[in-house]
Amino acid sequence: MDVGDRAPDGPHNWGRWGPEDQLGALNLLTPEAVLRGLAAVRDGRVLSLAQPVEGATASGRPARVPHMAGRPLPQHYMAVDGADQAAGAPPLPGGRRVADDALVLSPHGTTTHMDALCHMWAGERMYNGHPAARVGSRGASRLGVEHAAARGVLTRGVLFDAARHRGAARLGPGDRVGAADLEAMPGARLLAPGDAAVVRTGWPLAWEEDPGLYQGAQPGLDGSAVRWLAARDTAVVVCDNTAVQALGADGGPVDAPEDDAHLVLLWRHGVPLMEMARLEELGSALAEAGRADFLLAVAPLPVGGGTGSPINPLAAL
Repeated sequence: MDVGDRAPDGPHNWGRWGPEDQLGALNLLTPEAVLRGLAAVRDGRVLSLAQPVEGATASGRPARVPHMAGRPLPQHYMAVDGADQAAGAPPLPGGRRVADDALVLSPHGTTTHMDALCHMWAGERMYNGHPAARVGSRGASRLGVEHAAARGVLTRGVLFDAARHRGAARLGPGDRVGAADLEAMPGARLLAPGDAAVVRTGWPLAWEEDPGLYQGAQPGLDGSAVRWLAARDTAVVVCDNTAVQALGADGGPVDAPEDDAHLVLLWRHGVPLMEMARLEELGSALAEAGRADFLLAVAPLPVGGGTGSPINPLAAL
């Protein structure tokens, strides 16, 4: 799907917020949207929607956390630790002892993360017509995740529990979630411009059954679903699988470009994607309460020129 220097055919948000816009659908997080999110807090319970970050240089801890095959796992280094202190490392003034560490990670496919608008495109232009050449070996000088970080996400989250809707703990590798499925769920009556659509497939449960199953074909949204969400001015889309869209057994997309979630949402409409969320506790809590909405708070790291950022989304019920 090579569009050269043209804007994409069909619906898109290019130019909607001006030719220099780098926020995309986060422009929809108006004061009204934020207040609507705050009004969704009923009992003050707060849940983290992030998978734990497990990393080490010489242990099997990272293998306990869902991740895509072939992606570099988080590396957690201790620069100074208790053993160093015991071995005679000089203390700080006043006898203070300290431990320092460092973390190296690639968020895509290994942690709960947000995709920046520079993460994927078609042709020679990224979202809003920014030249793809602006993404170089030192990062992206346009559409980097630091713009989303400066804005942050505080809005109403609306859960679409696709697994529970089908009476299953999780969807299967070949299952797709379409627009008709979304429309049949309670969240469809709530979703308003500036809201975050949160889709639960239950796929992290597959890791507990068999990591090989998790790293094969995955369920996800189809083209009708991502177009349905874009048409409703959804500000962000959160999912618990690794790519929002479905993946084939080889780990690659199964959809044609016109149905691809990253091209429809990120590239055409400027909608950031949050992937690999942990939604089991949220799904159970909302089902027990008979509701689908909550306050979603997300603060990406301001990584200059980053194509994404690890995140710890918080849901306030």
